[in-house]
Amino acid sequence: MLRILIALLVLSFPAHAQEKVVAGLSQNNVSITATFDGTGILIFGAVKREAPAPDHAPLHVVIEVSGPPNAVTVRRKEKKLGIWVNTDSVQIDKAPSFYAIASTAPLKQILSEIEDVRYKISVDRLIRSVGTTDEVSDPESFSEAVIRIRQDNGLYSDTNGLVELKDETLFQASFDLPSNLVEGDYSTRIFLLRDMKVVDAFETTLGVRKVGLERWIYNLAHQKPLIYGLLSLTIAILAGWLASTVFRLLRLN
Repeated sequence: MLRILIALLVLSFPAHAQEKVVAGLSQNNVSITATFDGTGILIFGAVKREAPAPDHAPLHVVIEVSGPPNAVTVRRKEKKLGIWVNTDSVQIDKAPSFYAIASTAPLKQILSEIEDVRYKISVDRLIRSVGTTDEVSDPESFSEAVIRIRQDNGLYSDTNGLVELKDETLFQASFDLPSNLVEGDYSTRIFLLRDMKVVDAFETTLGVRKVGLERWIYNLAHQKPLIYGLLSLTIAILAGWLASTVFRLLRLN
C-alpha cells in the first residue's frame, strides 16, 4: 500500500523538461590554401525535449567558437623625456587565438557571473594572466588590451542577437572566419540557458589546416629550417637578378 502511495505521489508531480542540444556545422574542416581569404561557417541545431518546454522563463542560446590558445606578453608604453619606452609588462599565459560569440540576447542579460566562471564562456574568462608583479596596479587592463588589439585585427568578435531561435526549438548562426587564422583545432560550444543558468552544453571541433603549397612551406620551415633558409635566399637572389635584367632590357629598348 505504501509503494502505491509513493508511486501516485511521484506521478502527481509535473514532468521536468530535460532540454538537450542537437547541433551540427556546415563544414567540419577549413583548408588554408595560398589563396585563402577567409570563409564562413553555419552552426545550426535543435533543442530536444522529453516534456513540454517550461514557460516560466524564455530559452536563450549562446554559440561560441574559439581558436587554439597561445601565450603573449603585453607591454605598456609610456612617454618619458619625449621618447616612448616600455614600462610594465604582463605575461598572458593563455588567450584564444580566435574568439567569436553569438547569442539570442546580450550575454550579461542572460548569463549569471557564477555560470560564466563555471563554464568560461565570455572571453574575459578564457584569458589567463600569470607573472603579474606588485608594481602592476591594473593587470586587467593588459587583458583588455589583448581583446582590443585582436578585435581590431578581426580575430575577436561579439555579436548579440545573431543567433536565430524559432519556437524555442530551432536555432542557427553564421560566423565569418578571417584569413589570418592560426592552424589547429577550434572549439565550438553551444549553451542553452534559462533563468541565467546553463541548462545544457554541446561541444564539437572545427579543424583548420594548411593544405597544398601552404602545407609544404610550413613543414619545410619547421622541419628543415636550414633548407628553407637557403631556398628563400636563392629565390630572393634569382628574383633580384631577374628584375635587374628586365629593367636593363627596357632601358636598351
